[in-house]
Amino acid sequence: MDRKQFIQSILAITTMGTLSSFKKFTDELPVQSNRMPVLFTSHGNPMDIPLSREERPFWEALHNLGKSLKNTHEIKAALVVSAHWCTRGTFVNISPEQQQIYDYYGFPKHYYDPKYRAKGAPEIAHEVKKVIPSVTETTDWGLDHGAWPMLMHLFPEADVPVFQMSISYYASPSYHYELGQQLKSLRDKGVLIIGSGSLIHNLPLATQRIMTNDMTPYGWEEEYDAWIKKQIDERKFNNIIHYETSHPLGKLAAPTPDHYVPVLYSLGLMDNKDNLEYFFESKTTLPAFSERSFLIN
Repeated sequence: MDRKQFIQSILAITTMGTLSSFKKFTDELPVQSNRMPVLFTSHGNPMDIPLSREERPFWEALHNLGKSLKNTHEIKAALVVSAHWCTRGTFVNISPEQQQIYDYYGFPKHYYDPKYRAKGAPEIAHEVKKVIPSVTETTDWGLDHGAWPMLMHLFPEADVPVFQMSISYYASPSYHYELGQQLKSLRDKGVLIIGSGSLIHNLPLATQRIMTNDMTPYGWEEEYDAWIKKQIDERKFNNIIHYETSHPLGKLAAPTPDHYVPVLYSLGLMDNKDNLEYFFESKTTLPAFSERSFLIN
């Protein structure tokens, strides 16, 4: 905005005549000059929930990242696209209070003891509807296992308001990537957008071994993880979008879309000038599973 435009804007505000009108005008200006990063992160598995940060390096990595983000950015709210909220169509949760959802079953009682009491962010959640009119607002959700276990370490004080946007389960991968692109304006308004899933997540194969106390990877996980890292590093996003056909292991690594497509939202939010760094990467420790996680900034 040049000087002439600024003076004209001030005159327009004077014509509005009230402080409430001035507040409405200023609320519509960009909130921050320091653009918000984007995350893609694993959320671990239920067996990790009772473990401390000292016992679990991934939790420690999230904790350190959260401290760094709060030191460098004014985070108005976090928007999580979680693998654990799948719907027909895309929904956004506008609840001011967030129920904690324990969407895993058959574990000992202490797995259900942790409490995470973050507030919602209805005013910011409404912005999603403004940006993408086809999204449906709802209060019929909360924070699920794709959100709160990860957030407990990223923002342990629960002092960052948070809300979720669902995954339209039957939509194409291109749909999810394009929705990520449409959400870019929220990065300028202090919203930290987090895709929470896993680049490799074959639950039937993982269960086969875990049920017999065998945590040995199958062997193909490392090959696929290295390949998909290469596609990300070289910005070959078309191969990532068309994951089912771009690599022979694609369907084996992600037989269902729920845990994979959150990465498409995160990559859709990325601009050419952004950098990408992996805040957690390690050799596979569980069969048919990946914890590769990255920051776009």
